[in-house]
Amino acid sequence: IFLSATCLIGASFTVQAQTAGGQSIFSFLRLPTGAQQSSVGGETTSLISRDPGIINQNPALLRPAHHSQFSLSFTPMPAGIKQYYLSAAVYKEKIATSFAAQVQYIGYGSILQTDPSGNELGNFNPRDYQVQLTASRRYLDKWYYGGSVQFIQSNYGAYRSSGMAITMGMNYYDSARQFQAGLVMKHMGVQLSSFVPGQTENLPFELQAGITKRLAKAPLQLSFTLRDLHRLILYKPDSTLSTADQIFQHVVLGAQAFIGDKIELGIGYNHLRRRELSIANTSNGFTGFSFGAGLLLNRFQFRYARSFYTNVKGYHQVSMSYEL
Repeated sequence: IFLSATCLIGASFTVQAQTAGGQSIFSFLRLPTGAQQSSVGGETTSLISRDPGIINQNPALLRPAHHSQFSLSFTPMPAGIKQYYLSAAVYKEKIATSFAAQVQYIGYGSILQTDPSGNELGNFNPRDYQVQLTASRRYLDKWYYGGSVQFIQSNYGAYRSSGMAITMGMNYYDSARQFQAGLVMKHMGVQLSSFVPGQTENLPFELQAGITKRLAKAPLQLSFTLRDLHRLILYKPDSTLSTADQIFQHVVLGAQAFIGDKIELGIGYNHLRRRELSIANTSNGFTGFSFGAGLLLNRFQFRYARSFYTNVKGYHQVSMSYEL
């Protein structure tokens, strides 16, 4: 089912050779919003978690177990940029449906505004945000499906744009084999208002599929995610890039280790991120890698992640979730 849906949907899109970033509006939607997501490479469609913040990756990951929980994430970035993410979930037993509300906000600080002659006109505060409502249901014993409706807005002083989108996903979970699989179609929608009147832009649509497997005889869980399945070539700066490298750009790898039932460790690798952000003729260190750890108590969870987007510095991400 997963393979057939992927091929059918992917066939409806034009194959393009271009960089994955910078080709659509609202690109901030691609940023990982939670520490657990960041620790396993920044992309995951199949990772079931007690943290309701993970549902931003796939609405089908929303579960009845998330009832009365909320999650908060904070990400400080270079140049005073800050990202906040908040989610809360509730389960309605009468209709057997889980609901969640999510808010993602990115503030870019205060920036000096000038006219073409250089005269100062004061400061402005550019920002991006999205508000998302999610619903999820179970089908038979092992299948879940869900969808999200998103209102998106970017505000850069005199330039503003807004849009509406939906994200649809499904998830398969076999508890006996500790096997999970997911498929998600992200950010399908339209631009309601554009920065320049009459010039509309595309939303950052993405088709992803993935599997997660917990080992039977070791406290380890492995995740394998395929991203941007609707495009064949993601990033090719020159002809020296091999075919194998281009294929691997679609792959995000993640692994988690569990120490008892209270400590969780994570590591991830995003090859496309490393390729796009590598600097020629120099060592690129941990670019593309990410690490994380979590403390899991009965009603409270704390997670930390560190992701590397340059060869000299990574950024931190902190997430907390609590069951009311």
